[in-house]
Amino acid sequence: MAHILLIDDDPWVRNIFTQMLAKGGHTVVQAENGKQGIDLYRENQADLVITDMVMPLKDGLETIMDLKNEFPQARVIAVSGGGAIEPERYLSLAENIGASNTLKKPLTTAELLAAVDKALAHQ
Repeated sequence: MAHILLIDDDPWVRNIFTQMLAKGGHTVVQAENGKQGIDLYRENQADLVITDMVMPLKDGLETIMDLKNEFPQARVIAVSGGGAIEPERYLSLAENIGASNTLKKPLTTAELLAAVDKALAHQ
């Protein structure tokens, strides 16, 4: 299946999402913020990036913009549970700057795997 880079500052979320993705047969590399995620992507380009929107050091919007500037072919799913603004606003902005799909937390394994399949189908 796919090699996925998962970027989220919450270790619990990273572990849950990794378990969900493993059920779909995917391998996952984890990063705890956007800066670390971009560094990992540069080292080994993943088939797909899943990034949280609200994180320290480099938030999801900055991460998506930087990825798309350096790697226009990068496929990204943005995920948000909200923060200073509602998750829908973060996710709408993410779509406008190049995210191929967006998901609102909390989400189910089926929702996550369907979004991954959809993003991977748009090669």
